[in-house]
Amino acid sequence: MKRRFMAALVAGVSALALTACGQSGDKELTIGLTFVPDVQFAPFYVAEHEGFFDEEGVTVALRHHGVSEALFGALTAGEEDLIVAGGDEMLQAYSQGVDVRTIATLYQRYPLAIAARSDLGLTTVADLAGHTIGVPGPFGESWFALLATLESAGLSESDLGIEYIGYTAQSAMYTEAVDAVVVFTNNDLLGLEAAGVDVTLIETPDLPLVGISVGARGDAIYGQPEALAGILRALDRAIEFIVADPDAAIEIVGTKVPEMDADFARAVLDATIPLYGSEWLSLDTSMWPEMYEFMQSHDLAEPGADPDGAYEDLDWTP
Repeated sequence: MKRRFMAALVAGVSALALTACGQSGDKELTIGLTFVPDVQFAPFYVAEHEGFFDEEGVTVALRHHGVSEALFGALTAGEEDLIVAGGDEMLQAYSQGVDVRTIATLYQRYPLAIAARSDLGLTTVADLAGHTIGVPGPFGESWFALLATLESAGLSESDLGIEYIGYTAQSAMYTEAVDAVVVFTNNDLLGLEAAGVDVTLIETPDLPLVGISVGARGDAIYGQPEALAGILRALDRAIEFIVADPDAAIEIVGTKVPEMDADFARAVLDATIPLYGSEWLSLDTSMWPEMYEFMQSHDLAEPGADPDGAYEDLDWTP
């Protein structure tokens, strides 16, 4: 894994670090959880509940976004220091001038796929030609995943009907308004199955995209490197806790998620654990140039950006 973290920061002699924060615990760092309270944020809830952040000497506030809040609005405004979002979403924002860099990948496997109605017999990407597919809109990870999946089979947007359905995948499939939808495999797919919709996952190759990750503003990276390292160590411990005792993790999540369906939340957590991979929170930095090339080719990223500047591979392990 390529290490880009400057020796001066590791040594703690940067004047910026000294003036901005002093010791790692001096300034509270706010982590933006970019959705309403949900089991997908279990590592953050567990790290807070079990005192892992405190034990690493960092003061953390968890902040959930409003339903209509811009993804990077609070980060840009200085109201958040870290954010949970797609690595691809952060690369797009970075190319547009947003001061955000990915520091860890939470989902080592990309969590999106295409689910088709089973009665249609669609099994490959090529089979989608001539059919309708639902996606929330021309934005975000669902859109990126759709374009990359089509490209893998030599298809374009004009080869099928794309419907912007918002976040109504279950009803759109249940009423047969579309033939397929883009889904998060650890959440939306389970919702379709719970709604009684019989679906088949389309077989797709690996996509040139990085999924749900942790990012940080530049001033946090260069001003409080030890604190960020402590946050990542705390999250690493939280994932270890979740994998070892998912039932206990669900109890903790239940204190954060009002009126949680514990059985469904446990199913989501069970489907999420494999996405963490085996090297928790690690960055595959070789992905960024390929991802940027793909995004540029589809006008998803601004030209002239340095993709290697869109991440910071911190040396955070104990």
